[in-house]
Amino acid sequence: MAVHAEGIVAIVIFYLLILCVGIWAAWKNKNSGVGEGQDRSETIMVGGRDIGLFVGGFTMTATWVGGGYINGTAEYVYLPGHGLAWAQAPFGYALSLVVGGLFFAKPMRSRGYVTMLDPFQQIYGKRMGGLLFIPALMGEIFWSAAILSALGATLSVIIDININMSVIISALIAIFYTLVGGLYSVAYTDVVQLFCIFIGLWISVPFALSNPAVSDIGVSAKQAIYQAPWLGQIKAEDGWRWADNFLLLMLGGIPWQVYFQRVLSASSATYAQILSFLAAFGCLVMAVPSVLIGAIGASTDWNQTSYGPIPPKEKQQSDMILPIVLQHLCPSYISFFGLGAVSAAVMSSADSSILSASSMFARNIYKMAFRQSASDREIVWVMRITIFVFGAAATAMALLTGTVYGLWYLSSDLVYVIIFPQLLCVLFVKGTNTYGSVAGYIFGLLLRLGGGEPYLYLPPFIYYPGYYYEDKINPLTNAVEHTFVQQRFPFKTVSMLASLVANVMTSYLTKYLFESGTWHHRYDFLDAVVSKHSGEIMDKTMLVGSNHQHDNIILSELAPVKPILGGGASLAGTFTNVASLDDEDEDLSPDDTFNQEE
Repeated sequence: MAVHAEGIVAIVIFYLLILCVGIWAAWKNKNSGVGEGQDRSETIMVGGRDIGLFVGGFTMTATWVGGGYINGTAEYVYLPGHGLAWAQAPFGYALSLVVGGLFFAKPMRSRGYVTMLDPFQQIYGKRMGGLLFIPALMGEIFWSAAILSALGATLSVIIDININMSVIISALIAIFYTLVGGLYSVAYTDVVQLFCIFIGLWISVPFALSNPAVSDIGVSAKQAIYQAPWLGQIKAEDGWRWADNFLLLMLGGIPWQVYFQRVLSASSATYAQILSFLAAFGCLVMAVPSVLIGAIGASTDWNQTSYGPIPPKEKQQSDMILPIVLQHLCPSYISFFGLGAVSAAVMSSADSSILSASSMFARNIYKMAFRQSASDREIVWVMRITIFVFGAAATAMALLTGTVYGLWYLSSDLVYVIIFPQLLCVLFVKGTNTYGSVAGYIFGLLLRLGGGEPYLYLPPFIYYPGYYYEDKINPLTNAVEHTFVQQRFPFKTVSMLASLVANVMTSYLTKYLFESGTWHHRYDFLDAVVSKHSGEIMDKTMLVGSNHQHDNIILSELAPVKPILGGGASLAGTFTNVASLDDEDEDLSPDDTFNQEE
């Protein structure tokens, strides 16, 4: 195997640059936020809440512009039968940032939360927050593993180095500067990395376009030359599936800690919204070179290149079309710039996901659920340990698991189906409680898993309308490798809506049963209704269930409560979760709220 020395040198220089920037950012901001009464652990998670527009815009854009984003966009544009019409990530994630900025950034930032799980634990309790942590953690870890795996394959294509070594080195560098500087290091390295992505890919595009083996991409967009036109089309029977996937990207891209970590680091709620809008524009701009590279791949006569006569799609290497174009259609010194772009994209996502996962664990699981009395220094060390542990877990999965992308697809679906409706309820639906949250969690999980997952060879046990069987055929041997069920029905969105409805209906039903006295307060084993409204409910319960009037009353039932809104309540209050966004508590931090409830 021929190792390209120039490529090795380029990668070493690039990695040293990223490492130096990460260490410099940690040193420059080592005391930011701490002197103003903010804990060191909180500074690691959300900085000093002083991220400006320039750095904030770049780091928010890097939320989704990673290795999977630029590689996946090029892959779908290249794939026959898909094309640009099915490359939904650029528009889906851009709209996700717009919707997040319009509706979610302001309430989350104005309340001063530290992680995405804070409002869940505030309203639904610590145990429910722990349950919701599971799909959130799966999404972050599997995403990191998937992009590290893609990086290893990319490096092996362009400079012929060992995949395992490249993945381990990349992960170690990202873990190290994240350990040292937390969000500040992640944010400042994002600026350098996005510049490298943009410059590296745009330098490569003109050379690839001018290669003699590449036809006019304007012609191949609408006419079949070497394969189907790269613009693609959406068949009528696939319309619902297209819409389902698009809604998953647009709405399912919101409830991620990696996004809210940026939102909560902004200096104000208005800044958080502006950063979201800037990042939406950045996502679209960063996708343009990937779209062009995918179109170039679809317009190439591979028989005229060093790649060989068999196109990538027939070698089952469509997912590697971006590094293949860089390697075989560009001069070697140009492909190394592109390689730096891919490496930058991967590291800009991996470090963010690892920091997000460790932040949620240290604050919402370790501190809130197990060690409320933990010191700030203890939380910092827990964060450092979990950054290393989660980074090592993602690296191990990238090296050992062949279905990393399948795991990430499933986990991102679970984020959409389970966490998004819970986030809607906890912020905007008045009166939901832990019972509804549990019901929504179970309904969403069962309906999503019931649809199966072809990527993981997970068979469905619910056959939604319009399903059909599809054979996976090896293009080299023409043998049928596997037969799986494809669901045309938009079951992911239906599962999300079912989870939302189950949450609301179960919450209101249990609220009515306990408040009316139909169910005795002793059966409120989750302390989700009676303990929160004991001041007015206890009398009803005692009157209706008079045979239990001598029962002991637990202390939590005597906690002070907020008065119920009277007839003068505004219409907006009907659709807003007052327990989460009450104006009287505007100056309370989530920690204060937790302490009050305890």
